Amino acid sequence: MPIAKKRKIAAAKIEKNKVYSLKEASSLVKEVSATKFASSVDLHVRLGVDPKKADQSIRGTVSLPHGTGRTKRVLVLCTPDKEADAKAAGADYVGLDEFIQKIEAGWVDVDVIIATPSVMPKIGKLGKILGPRNLMPNPKTGTVTNDVAAAVNEVKGGKIAFKVDKAGIIHASIGRVSFAPEKISENSLELINAIIKAKPATAKGTYLKSVFMASTMSPGIAIDTKTFAH
Repeated sequence: MPIAKKRKIAAAKIEKNKVYSLKEASSLVKEVSATKFASSVDLHVRLGVDPKKADQSIRGTVSLPHGTGRTKRVLVLCTPDKEADAKAAGADYVGLDEFIQKIEAGWVDVDVIIATPSVMPKIGKLGKILGPRNLMPNPKTGTVTNDVAAAVNEVKGGKIAFKVDKAGIIHASIGRVSFAPEKISENSLELINAIIKAKPATAKGTYLKSVFMASTMSPGIAIDTKTFAH
């Protein structure tokens, strides 16, 4: 059956103008998935913030209790004395100068980059390449640290970073459609709670404006924001 036809059938299962509970959405997202591959399940959270203001540019990290269902490729940029720790923890790539050169040449085939504080001056020039891809190491997300082994273990274990975009929306993958509804729900709740905790004191009015759940190429499911205590 063509994807377009599957998508129409899937869309028909979602009631127009209805907002679902998190539990309902976590089950429904599995039913409306129309792809032949293991689709990711994403949350799209619109916030009542002004991202142009530095104190309202929400970002943070959260460890999902059931992981993302995807093995992340991790690059550790460090001095030679930290390389063995990074490799033992499972980093996919470890080094410094050779990877800086590769990135300058256009290579960004990784999901997360971790760096030690001492090498950050060398990495600073990569900001224009890594910044737009959310790959630039940052102390706020735990990707600038001397404990590279712990950082690699956290990322491999399901730790994700989230950041509000220019439109005031956070987009994050929280699992796969192959996950049980309970795991999708629990991962979603963990992310939402982290976003709520990151609410800036200067944010006025409604903070969680809308929450949508969707799998790859599937229609979005509106979730009742009252599902979450905020």
